[in-house]
Amino acid sequence: MDKKSYLYLLSMLFLPPTVGYSQDTGPIPKQLAGPPSEFEAMRPNNPIGNAVHSKSALLPIQLSVHINGLWSWQTDLPIDGDQLQMLVFSDNSTDWNISLRAPSGFRSQTLDSLTSDSRKTDFGISGESYPADYYQLDQVAKGSWEFTVQASNPKQKQGFLLVSSDSPQRIMSYQTSKQHLTGNRVGFAAYAYSDDNSRSSINTAAINITGPDGDSLTNQPMYDDGLHNDGHANDGVYGADFAAVNAGNYNVQIVMTGVAADGAAFIRTTEHLVPVIASDLRISSSIAYSNEFNENRLLINLPVDSYNNSAKYHVYAEVWGRSVNNPKLQTAISWIGGMVNDDNGYLQLGLDTRWIARAEATGPFELRNVRIEDPDHFIPIAEAKSIPLSVPVLPETATRAFSGALDQEMLMGQQPLVTNRGVGSKLLLVHGYCSGNVWGSVANQFTDEAIFMDLNQNRSHDQFAIRIHNFGSTYNSYGIVAHSQGGAAATHLYTYYWSGLDNATGSRLIQSVGTPYQGTALAGNLAALGSVFGVGCGSNTDLTYNGAASWLAGIPSWARSAVNYYSTSFTDVWWRYDYCHLATDLLLSDPEDGTTEKAYAQLSGAINRGHKTGWCHTSGMRDPAQTTDSSRNSTMNATAAR
Repeated sequence: MDKKSYLYLLSMLFLPPTVGYSQDTGPIPKQLAGPPSEFEAMRPNNPIGNAVHSKSALLPIQLSVHINGLWSWQTDLPIDGDQLQMLVFSDNSTDWNISLRAPSGFRSQTLDSLTSDSRKTDFGISGESYPADYYQLDQVAKGSWEFTVQASNPKQKQGFLLVSSDSPQRIMSYQTSKQHLTGNRVGFAAYAYSDDNSRSSINTAAINITGPDGDSLTNQPMYDDGLHNDGHANDGVYGADFAAVNAGNYNVQIVMTGVAADGAAFIRTTEHLVPVIASDLRISSSIAYSNEFNENRLLINLPVDSYNNSAKYHVYAEVWGRSVNNPKLQTAISWIGGMVNDDNGYLQLGLDTRWIARAEATGPFELRNVRIEDPDHFIPIAEAKSIPLSVPVLPETATRAFSGALDQEMLMGQQPLVTNRGVGSKLLLVHGYCSGNVWGSVANQFTDEAIFMDLNQNRSHDQFAIRIHNFGSTYNSYGIVAHSQGGAAATHLYTYYWSGLDNATGSRLIQSVGTPYQGTALAGNLAALGSVFGVGCGSNTDLTYNGAASWLAGIPSWARSAVNYYSTSFTDVWWRYDYCHLATDLLLSDPEDGTTEKAYAQLSGAINRGHKTGWCHTSGMRDPAQTTDSSRNSTMNATAAR
């Protein structure tokens, strides 16, 4: 037995049972659990399921001065579609002169002279947006176009060109590594495909990386040799990785060029936002220990070492034992987890002993598939396939015959006697990421409402949830109607912390509209633009496809079932080009609301209340903002818990 294990056993003789939390220190975490049938759903997804698909290319513009004093930038732009859409991001610079030369042209023409439509627009999510100039070109000749930007004395010397066409050619890319800790390598894989199933060939594949310190590695080659997490050699999948030296967010871009089945050259890019964290935490013992909290509950103590012994972590583990009827047979009992503070070298989880009785299990016990993650990105910090669990005394309730359904205490732990100190019941109206007061103008469509306002801010789901909790502590109970990220934050709050949600009564506890539960493609592109034009609200990794999937791996079925969600998209008629937002339409797949794609608004296990056309994500888009739908608001108000 190691020294730490020996000291722990001694301490158990004198340590009073405690859950280690005080209401004065903030929201009280729940001690989560669920049946073995949820094991698979609670494990991280295959990264390829969180891939970014792209029909466009985002190219950096960097003007340089020539001997004649003129500033310019030029590139050969392969075009493989008949209709071309472009966004030029120059931070509202009006002194850029843009021209194009056709593949067979003898001279350049101004971009304005070639367009069928051009206008000022912006690109982004709610308040996090960047100005851009939009251009549409019809009946474009396929081939390599010469794209040139010139300026005599430019105010802005950097920018971006986003180009998309009606070509069926696409690329997809995904992360091949999950250990996003400093000192590790972060890998990506990518390949090309076509919506019409035609074959294409790749000429070049490269990866560009911009670190949190602003340093960049550009045009790093990707390989199809079977040696770079790219599958088999010559299978069309390309791979590469890079060293994550510093903590922070990395902007990663995949660039692929090739030739489509019809012989047209193409270029496509995907953009990823990758969080990397620094942590020295490790599981410090080969065994976990338990002591009896009360007759129905065990406290399971997982020994860890870290210099930061006050940090909070997200912990997940599966509890296994042996069958009472056949001690040689291993039996799954439950999963346990939640948000846990490092309490003097131990992460403390709770287990209702009725799970043991339900599984008809006995010792020896063990924890399997243990993972310790940071609470803001759900990045695995420490993991273990199996850890023996010492249970010196098995409470009598663990041996009784189990009957009846799973109750709240088995799923969430013991509710504090006073969850909130507030009084009364309310319906909280919650906004989303980097948002203004989206509910203010329609607050009179709700009754007994209170508007949560943390306006124009960037929060992780965990940070967002805690702020909702603090605001809601004024009231004894409440339900939530949320927009965009607010729906995910409300779900996070109900999952991990005791709050007024747990005191509410009524039909629908959480209702949301336009929430990207599975992420949005815009998150990576906004991070790339912010690296040049400056970060407004800031990058949010929980809103990326990969970040959303990591978060969802911690949301149990009982929490999902409390969520009622709506999605919307633009009105689509046959005689015109329809969209919610002209700029974001270049990246999103229909149907979408200008920010959230219908496919990624789905929350498995929750209640889908329907998809409605004619409504967009926020104000200023082509159709009205989804929060202003009085009919839906009336329904949400009438059915809301409070």
